[in-house]
Amino acid sequence: MDFANAPKIELHCHLDGSLRPDSVLDLLRKNKLEEGLDESNIDKALKISGDCDSLVTYLEKFDLPLRVMQDKESLERLTYEVFEDAYKENVVYLELRFAPVLHTRKGLTERDAIEAVIGGMERAKKDLDIEGNIIICCMKNMSEEAAIKTIKAGYPYLNKGLVGIDLAGKEDEGFAYKFVEAIGLARDMGYRVTIHAGEAGSGQNVLDAIRILGAERIGHGTNLYQSEEAYRLVKENNVHLEVCPTSNLQTKAVDLLEKHPAIYYYRDGLSISINTDNRTVSNTSLDHELEAIGPLLAIDRPAYMKIYERAVDASFADQDTKDKLIDKVRRII
Repeated sequence: MDFANAPKIELHCHLDGSLRPDSVLDLLRKNKLEEGLDESNIDKALKISGDCDSLVTYLEKFDLPLRVMQDKESLERLTYEVFEDAYKENVVYLELRFAPVLHTRKGLTERDAIEAVIGGMERAKKDLDIEGNIIICCMKNMSEEAAIKTIKAGYPYLNKGLVGIDLAGKEDEGFAYKFVEAIGLARDMGYRVTIHAGEAGSGQNVLDAIRILGAERIGHGTNLYQSEEAYRLVKENNVHLEVCPTSNLQTKAVDLLEKHPAIYYYRDGLSISINTDNRTVSNTSLDHELEAIGPLLAIDRPAYMKIYERAVDASFADQDTKDKLIDKVRRII
């Protein structure tokens, strides 16, 4: 199948892991922060290499991008560029996620950061034929009080470009218990909920994310198979899995793409989508992800239609947008 010309949906993409290297270098120079970085080595500084041994090592690649993401102008620009890059490979809907708390080092409030990112997205939606929404992340390594602060900061923008909440970062066992009050508050406010779980952690974490936190979608969910109860819950309740194949290889969540558990999940009828996770850190694109795992899933046009429609259904978009996205793929495919 020709994935390049097919309309695509992306539900799991991190802003700070998807920046253009030349833009990062430009902003480093403007802020006099380049410290020996130039055109010859900026790619290596931002992209993961073959010696990555874990999710923790993978996450170290986010330190440099965050240095240039501390003012509204840069955040707006970089968000626009991620949407533009997605548009260039025929992504018609993108849910972009980021953690506002990580952009407050130089005086921005979390609300400032959210405004800037939504602004960049809205400008891209106006200029380009792409739809999108923003998901804000709370960090698992921070306190529940910090998560509640982020959730409250985002509330004025809920359903005005911001639609969801996530828990991201290093995955400890049992992390869900730490955030019961925070995610409960988010649900009460009207946030849609997706949770990173079962990536570096166990299938039990997936079960906890659904049962304790009310997750509608699971980021990664690679180790779902480890918990029979979690697997049954995902299947019976149509909980959507945001699968990120290349990232999972790099973080050692899986050893071989041919053995990725998502292949079994898909064949067993679970709702999955294929995503980049981090376009720059993983040195990937949605076309690349689909071309890599597509043959393993035996994706032909009817199968692609089903994956696309499931992704649209699982998205946090409003119904009008969902209808437009379904119409778009039916007209082309």
